[in-house]
Amino acid sequence: MNAWIPLVVLIPLGCAALTLALPGNRRAQQAITVGALIAMLTVSLILMWAVDTSGPLVMQVGGWAAPYGISLVVDRLSALMLVVSAIVLLAVLLFSLGQGLADGDEDTPVSIYYPTYLVLGAGVCNAFIAGDLFNLYVGFEILLVASYVLITLGGTAPRIRAGVTYVVVSLVSSILFLAGIGVIYAATGTVNLAQLTIRIAELPGEVQLILNLLLLIAFGIKAAIFPLAFWLPDSYPTAPAPVTAVFAGLLTKVGVYAIIRSQTQLFPQSSVDNLLLVIAGLTLIVGILGAVSQLDIKRLLSFTLISHIGYMIFGIGMATAAGFGATIYYIAHHIIVQTTLFLAVGLIERQGGSTSLTSLGGLLRAAPVIAILFFIPMLNLGGIPPFSGFIGKLGLFEAGAELATPGTYWLMGVGALVSLLTLYALARVWSLAFWRTRAAALGEPGAAPSTSTEALMLRDREDALLDRLHGAPDAIPRQEQRQIPGLMVGATTGMVVVSVVLTLFAGPLYAYSERAGEMLTQPAEIARLVLEPSEESRLGGGSGRTEPLGNVVPDAGQLDEVENGS
Repeated sequence: MNAWIPLVVLIPLGCAALTLALPGNRRAQQAITVGALIAMLTVSLILMWAVDTSGPLVMQVGGWAAPYGISLVVDRLSALMLVVSAIVLLAVLLFSLGQGLADGDEDTPVSIYYPTYLVLGAGVCNAFIAGDLFNLYVGFEILLVASYVLITLGGTAPRIRAGVTYVVVSLVSSILFLAGIGVIYAATGTVNLAQLTIRIAELPGEVQLILNLLLLIAFGIKAAIFPLAFWLPDSYPTAPAPVTAVFAGLLTKVGVYAIIRSQTQLFPQSSVDNLLLVIAGLTLIVGILGAVSQLDIKRLLSFTLISHIGYMIFGIGMATAAGFGATIYYIAHHIIVQTTLFLAVGLIERQGGSTSLTSLGGLLRAAPVIAILFFIPMLNLGGIPPFSGFIGKLGLFEAGAELATPGTYWLMGVGALVSLLTLYALARVWSLAFWRTRAAALGEPGAAPSTSTEALMLRDREDALLDRLHGAPDAIPRQEQRQIPGLMVGATTGMVVVSVVLTLFAGPLYAYSERAGEMLTQPAEIARLVLEPSEESRLGGGSGRTEPLGNVVPDAGQLDEVENGS
């Protein structure tokens, strides 16, 4: 089963090379890309089943024993992230295929879009299975290089401007990450995560703190936590709808995943946990305040994305098995729901010609299917029972109540308030874009206003909302209404169904997340699996050097010290 691990990277990379060899054959490129993502999803599901039944899987690439070779590791957390990522990548691809059929691929040039999209998927998967810091860095760079191309597709001035900001910020975070890897190697003599679990624990506390902060800053930029999230609201909304959806759903979560790994495996007795709780609260508050002041739906969702990263940092900062379990479930929920909302907004933009709340209206009557596809994930993100958003937040609050510290109680209150404000911001979108009539939105003089009490109250509320948003950044200029292919609606519907599945099967999924969270509190177990030579290695099988050199495999005492935090 270990041999299946690299397939989640090799399949998209190999198919990307194949699509590059067929630049003029659009149908072949589409078929290859869809087939690659289906294969990725299948392999990810098999790996998820395997690690949940038999424990983590470890592969030493080339047969070289850790820490000299490249270790690929899949545990319950990484397996779940692989499955969710494959679902999102497949759904967004189908959405973009529908958009391409309708628009002729002006915004997504066929010759580069599909190979780049597959390379992005390979980078994401490589980051999730990396067993050493440098391979994690390579995964980040693969997905970032692909994202540089995707975010500037079409070559319009706003996209190029946003792309420049995105590239500069990403390069800064990558430089910080690489510098952190260099410092860690200088201090410990290794970059293998399993060996770092032991060697970092032996360093002085001040050195551990410096290393921890270096990685936290680098990963914090990628995860868009406060105050390092300034780049996101201006970068994501300008990209094509499918690109925005996959960026919003996946890329920031790779940063969150890296924070989880560093805090649980490298710094299990971290002294920055309280700092993480403060960052979580500020991220929640600043993000949602930005959302309620937006006039453009894409920018509004970008700020809610930042805000809800705060829930995940809240769970990480608690540093308990219950907190990690709730965080893992919430990450899976947020990837699915945030992607779904951006896909629904893509449909709104085609139907209404804009994403500005000053121009939209009457969509409930004109496009009831789109209204439903937006309404369900809207309630889910807002945390309305019994949806997965409510379940995830309830799990975080229960973990906070178990910890019973002033910081967690404060964050529980902030989290509840932010949930209400999220619902308020999205309900405002619903009120103006769906309930309000089209004539009222366009200010047509021929539209006779109703004099009923309900109509007057609604009109007064609309005026008050728009007055409050008077100075907010507007959307891209209004366009003509465009055809909405069934494939775009079908892909969005599929994501809505997946979001509902997270609720219908919340019991087993949350139990799986709790098992994953429990495993994260036992870093020595992962270290033992990675560093102890396998049976095949002891018998001389595999290729390359398999015998450990020096004091590579830790003794039981070293691993016990890691478990006990001493």
